[in-house]
Amino acid sequence: MNTCSCVEEEISVRPLAPEQVADVAEVFRLLGEPNRLRIVLACLETECTVGEIGEALNLSQSLTSHHLRLLRTARILRAVRHGRHVAYAIDDDHMRDVLRNMVAHLTEPHEHGHPHEEEPGS
Repeated sequence: MNTCSCVEEEISVRPLAPEQVADVAEVFRLLGEPNRLRIVLACLETECTVGEIGEALNLSQSLTSHHLRLLRTARILRAVRHGRHVAYAIDDDHMRDVLRNMVAHLTEPHEHGHPHEEEPGS
């Protein structure tokens, strides 16, 4: 059983079938592209339109739309219609939790230092 000290309950991870492993790997591959990750993080706490995302991240509308289509297909983001406008948001709480936990993990102080920090005396 895998446990995390930041959660009081035990978390059980059941074995995945090979096709499920491939699906999880595909989600991480999509998030490994910096612009897609920036888009997802922009939508983490609030819904954003294509224009808002493109402007905030300095991306063209066509590139932003391309990335959004891939992220929707992978069920990372979902489209939310407000009349004639469409906004994008994190698809569900599972994905939101994964992203928040990853950001927390990578931004918290660590006894071995951050991989992008230089070692003393380097």
